[in-house]
Amino acid sequence: MPVSDLVKSLLEKRGIVSEENISAFLNPDYDAHLHSPELLSGIREAVSRLLMAIASGERIAVYADFDCDGIPGAALLSDFFQKIGYANFEVYLPHRDREGYGFHKEAIEELAGRGVKLIITVDVGTTAIDAVAFAKNLGVDVIVTDHHEIPGALPNAIAVLNPKLGNYPFPHLCGAAVAWKLVQGALAEGKRRGIEGFTKIPPGWEKWLLDLVGIATIADMVPLVGENRVLARFGLSVLQKSPRPGLRALCNRLRLRQSELSEDDIGFSIAPRINAASRMDEPDAAFRLLITRDSNEAEQIAAHLERLNTRRKGVVGSIVREVRKRVRDRFRADEQVIVLGDTQWKPALLGLAANSILEDRGGVVCLWGRDALGRIKGSCRSDGSVSVVELFEKAPGAVLEYGGHKASCGFSVSHEAVHNLTDALTLSLENIERSLSKNGSTRESDAMLSLSEISIGLYEQVSRLAPFGIGNPKPVFLFSETVVSTVRRFGKEKNHIEIILTCQRTGEVTRAFDFFKSPDSFTLVPSGGGKADILATLEKDSFRGGLALRLIDIIPSK
Repeated sequence: MPVSDLVKSLLEKRGIVSEENISAFLNPDYDAHLHSPELLSGIREAVSRLLMAIASGERIAVYADFDCDGIPGAALLSDFFQKIGYANFEVYLPHRDREGYGFHKEAIEELAGRGVKLIITVDVGTTAIDAVAFAKNLGVDVIVTDHHEIPGALPNAIAVLNPKLGNYPFPHLCGAAVAWKLVQGALAEGKRRGIEGFTKIPPGWEKWLLDLVGIATIADMVPLVGENRVLARFGLSVLQKSPRPGLRALCNRLRLRQSELSEDDIGFSIAPRINAASRMDEPDAAFRLLITRDSNEAEQIAAHLERLNTRRKGVVGSIVREVRKRVRDRFRADEQVIVLGDTQWKPALLGLAANSILEDRGGVVCLWGRDALGRIKGSCRSDGSVSVVELFEKAPGAVLEYGGHKASCGFSVSHEAVHNLTDALTLSLENIERSLSKNGSTRESDAMLSLSEISIGLYEQVSRLAPFGIGNPKPVFLFSETVVSTVRRFGKEKNHIEIILTCQRTGEVTRAFDFFKSPDSFTLVPSGGGKADILATLEKDSFRGGLALRLIDIIPSK
């Protein structure tokens, strides 16, 4: 298909201009654009130890984080062991509230007591120096597969597989993708050695695991460029025809057409249900959904996850309402760091609440609560203009521990220090010498269009850049010469907005909408008949059919 001028313009704004790079971006190739697992530092040691454990019949444990990166990673390793016919393994998912994020000594001791000799971590372990040493003292070897930042020394594991180490060409893989690389390497070496259980596996079988890698890549919000773009694109392709009963049951319950699943369906529908399991105290439910082969069990788990997600939304909604009230009462509009907490708030839900506040005002938002063991824990979110990991790093003594990515971070803090956290992080921000920029009506558009240009053909052109996400956002279009015919707020909290737009020149009518906005997010929406410029993305209208605009901003005409 020829590349249109619009697509070329959109790619140029992303720094993609040469014919070779345009072709690679628009037409990802599995063999040409994925990097060999052999390039991962430590992969040979990891594969060798894994195959030795399998040959010796050792008990192996997969220790995975409890989110929509760790759980799919655990599921793909489980599939791998099942495929090679190795039954002496188990999966351990820490409890989000009672244990929290990390590689925990208590869990290691429990696993060692059950005869585990090798632990493979997923999405955790890069900084677990003490925990890995503890395991070694108990006679348990550890292979770390992770992707988090590397602040200092590494644990003394058999291998630490992390794309940020060594000379791996793409440092932004998610945790499940790193675990998949281990499977790739093990399958290749197992076949090369002629190991029974490996030789019978057809070439390319590991591609069927990409549905899980695709879910994790999109859900964990790693940059959807380079290798991640390939994994997400092929992951969606596999997901659209995945035979997993759990995914099929979830799609049926959510009225999603599996054959048409998109990154939005993962981000807004599938990932929240998987994450709801651990947020509401039951991480194993999400894992079982992904690995079950029984369609009746799949239906039961999907229904259960939907109930958990409904409960989760109710609790998060009440926290967000309370936080918004406190923000209005205690913080100026120009304050860049928001820190709020309550011992009644559940730490597992605070990342979601922080995201909502971040959408309202940008900057940095940190919320804390108290977990089941009485510890003060929280989540911090940034609009991207400052790294929250760096923010905590340059605030020594402010927290007991922290970890995460540039835009999101979990932390724990002492009962005494929590009262000084706002001052410590504000000072840290000043020391970083960056000013936080806020997005609002000043956001630039990728192109200017008129309502009359909206068509399926245009949508198909724009969709060539999908999947969209961090590093490859949906193109934002500026629609000028529009008249706001009607404005309607809907939803229980009136936090959804729908407007009907009319083109001044042609009379073309278009529906525009957005969900989950605070009442003052669009500060000055013109009343019926008012003129405005509209910043929006182009979407399929799943409610009424055809196409619609998802609002980014409404700029009343002067």
